[in-house]
Amino acid sequence: MNKNVQRGLALVGAIAVSGSALAAGGPDLTPLTSVVDFGTTITATLAIAGLLAAVYIAIKGAKTVLGMIKGK
Repeated sequence: MNKNVQRGLALVGAIAVSGSALAAGGPDLTPLTSVVDFGTTITATLAIAGLLAAVYIAIKGAKTVLGMIKGK
């Protein structure tokens, strides 16, 4: 066979073997993720989302009331 064909087949074989090895289980990141506590971050994110929702509702309500007053 041609040298380039042999190199191509070797490359395809290497990719197939490495792909199946990674798909089997993947890396175990449990030691890294078990140390991190996301409790306060989740609480802060939900608080900000709630605040933004309250502001949006207040603006929508004010527009509705002003629309009723103007008679639209």
